[in-house]
Amino acid sequence: MTVYLVGAGPGDPGLLTQKGAEVLARADVVVYDRLVDRSLLALAPTSAVLVDAGKRPAGAVDQPEVGAGSGAARQDDINALLIAHGQAGRTVVRLKGGDPFLFGRGGEEAAALSLAGVPWEVVPGVTSAFAVPAAAGVPVTQRGLSSSVTVVTGQVGDESRAGAVDWESLARAEGTLVILMGMATRGEIVRRLRSGGRPADEPVAVVEWGTTARQRVVRTTLAGLEAVRLASPATIVVGPVARLALSSPERRPLSGRSVVVTRAPAQAGALAVGLRQAGARVLELPVIEIADAPEERAGLERAAGAVGEYRWLVFTSANAVGHFVPLVGDLRRLAPCRIATVGRATAAALSAHGLLADLVPERPSAEGLLEAMPDAEDGGRVLFVKAAAAGETLADGLAAKGWRVDEVVAYRTVEAPPPRAEIAAELAEADVVAFASPSAVRAYLHLRDTDGGRLPVPPVVACIGSTTAMAARTAGLAVAVEPSSATVEGLVASIAAHFGAIPGRR
Repeated sequence: MTVYLVGAGPGDPGLLTQKGAEVLARADVVVYDRLVDRSLLALAPTSAVLVDAGKRPAGAVDQPEVGAGSGAARQDDINALLIAHGQAGRTVVRLKGGDPFLFGRGGEEAAALSLAGVPWEVVPGVTSAFAVPAAAGVPVTQRGLSSSVTVVTGQVGDESRAGAVDWESLARAEGTLVILMGMATRGEIVRRLRSGGRPADEPVAVVEWGTTARQRVVRTTLAGLEAVRLASPATIVVGPVARLALSSPERRPLSGRSVVVTRAPAQAGALAVGLRQAGARVLELPVIEIADAPEERAGLERAAGAVGEYRWLVFTSANAVGHFVPLVGDLRRLAPCRIATVGRATAAALSAHGLLADLVPERPSAEGLLEAMPDAEDGGRVLFVKAAAAGETLADGLAAKGWRVDEVVAYRTVEAPPPRAEIAAELAEADVVAFASPSAVRAYLHLRDTDGGRLPVPPVVACIGSTTAMAARTAGLAVAVEPSSATVEGLVASIAAHFGAIPGRR
């Protein structure tokens, strides 16, 4: 097996590379650093061992054991941990912020692995040295302002020792300086750059938590840098380019907010992307999983073979479409049949198979679909393809309209395993939890009640449709956000509008 040194990127989990995600998906062990976004850990298999190797301030004495959980770690201990897991034949991902080979000690770990005869591979990451300034609208090079860039650690001290930073020489060089890990030593950095000839009014930009929803930017000068009160992680840019602000000054509506997305992984993508585009930090916590219903398979296949005998084919979820339509085979069998979907998302799932819905109600709910469906004139037949735990509202309503209704179960929802402690800990600061189905509400609350209190309900509950909102209220939750349009776009807009009406709490 192999030890992979994977760069997690500068903070935004979306900036993990595709290869990094692929390696994480088959990891037996993940050894991660303090600044890695915990949502990336959800990409690892549930069977993977997670090891917190984040270095704590000097004075912390607890160290991780091989295969153990959180704790402080010196570099020698981390090297030994990687070697032990590698020699045991496991696939190990060493997940590091930024790029492993830029001030990440990835080179030291690679050298230790080579010396021990353990195969390793580096998966480069997007470095914060360039990505963080870019996210703040600062190009580190710009024609007419800077044609070179130097990346340096904020280390100060004895300049005579090997590898020490010669700040005075850097000051005399032209171009942009990007300083990482320099907030604690910024006063001495300023003194040395000034003594090397950099002017007091040299533009400086400081970016805290760059590329994330918590990003803050302060623009100042070299003389004013010491007075800047931002915390680590922060990236300092020194030079004429630091006065540029090429990004839009408009604050995104959900900047600084955290939203828990409870959808199953296959459906979470569009909602997570929409929330991130609105500025939110997204915590993906799938509380349900979509599974086949093998005990219902024979009936599902019979219905697919006889689909042409039905007047209407009714779907209330994209999952039902995905489980049923491939069984039809030759789609010409559907020619005598009209198709109704509960909403646009389900209709979009149909279109992925080359089919168009004949009926999509304006109100995306079981009640809205019932209102839009015509009455039966001659006792025609309807095939309702559903989840195992679907309610009876639609079937009963169609029967009341004179239709003969056959129901077939295409899939079932099952509760996902409880979240890992590393992920659950992130939920304590979340602002919103978003539900897209009654089953997700039930699963979340069941986890809350059985997981030792590690799964709090955030202060704002958002539901994507009236049926889901009713389930949440019945369970005792106060639903604050319920969009009139039960779509991903409607939910994101409604969450943003909710916070737009409330002055920032942070």
